[in-house]
Amino acid sequence: MADSSTPSFKAADLVIQLTSSPKTKPDIGDFGTVFTDHMLVIEWSLAEGWEAPLIRPFGNLSLHPACSSLHYGIQLFEGFKAYRGDDDQLRLFRPMLNMNRMAKSAKRACLPAFDQAELLECIRRLVEVDQDWVPHSDLASLYVRPTFIGTEPSLGLKKPTRALLYVILSQAGFYFKTKAEAVSLWADPKFTRAWKGGTGDCKMGGNYGCSLSAQYEAEDHGCQQVLWLYGDDHQITEAGTMNVFLHWINENGEEELATPPLDGIILPGVTRQSILELTRQWGEFEVTERYITMDQLCSALKQQRVKEMFGSGTACMICPVGHVVYQGENLHIPHQDAQLTSRIAKELTDIQYGRTPCDWTLLV
Repeated sequence: MADSSTPSFKAADLVIQLTSSPKTKPDIGDFGTVFTDHMLVIEWSLAEGWEAPLIRPFGNLSLHPACSSLHYGIQLFEGFKAYRGDDDQLRLFRPMLNMNRMAKSAKRACLPAFDQAELLECIRRLVEVDQDWVPHSDLASLYVRPTFIGTEPSLGLKKPTRALLYVILSQAGFYFKTKAEAVSLWADPKFTRAWKGGTGDCKMGGNYGCSLSAQYEAEDHGCQQVLWLYGDDHQITEAGTMNVFLHWINENGEEELATPPLDGIILPGVTRQSILELTRQWGEFEVTERYITMDQLCSALKQQRVKEMFGSGTACMICPVGHVVYQGENLHIPHQDAQLTSRIAKELTDIQYGRTPCDWTLLV
């Protein structure tokens, strides 16, 4: 968290301007297409510092045509969710982890520092204002999208002297079109998502836009997502926009849940961290952060040592993997029972919707 000496906006200065024409709330559509009535905006300039936070009616932004976020990708974003529990209480799931990751991404992008706790309180107030948009369902939620962009009105590549931090809210159903089906992945080393010394461990838009070409090639090969590989040994890193987990009997004959380590090319996912902490609390099998190569996966599949493989993320939460297409082979991943996947998903959703009391949630 930023220390008390960090110049920052304050939630106590928040100004709220309510819309005079609330929208009719439609049925929950595709992910990220239905937005609420209000948004949070906070402007910064080198000359004036942070302005007072403002909650205002949802609307378009006005940007200079030379805006540095448009030309040089000086921007970042975050994503987490608000859930309506069985008790009708609204809960945010581990939002301070997102705030801390956002601050780290901002430092990497040369955007100004801010107090994470103050931003979280402003977001909590925004969700409170638009609380009627949070679905009355344990199959849907409200997606929170904080965004931070450089608004430097110059084509010179330099540290921005102007920036805009804003937050929008969107109703969220299932990220994938089908809930139950396991996802299929295309693994080809010719594409690389991130590299050592890059920004793969930050949540920046450039990490995602450049993945589209590979994504559509994956679809041409009959797959839904890309399994991103790295290095000459074809290390498994991420799947689409998800962290990856492998539940297997490892080379030493031990039952293990493994996920790639945070070595600078892996996004430190909040769901990833939660799965690691949750399964370590069980103490039922080894839970490790280790490198996994495609050769190791292929050998384990041939020897029938693979139990499950799944992706994790805020949008999809838990997504079982059913097939991996790699070097001309269609590798079948066991997923019919999906006992671990189902158990993790249930325990996490029970926390998110308040059925299991836990300090991982923040009441709105």
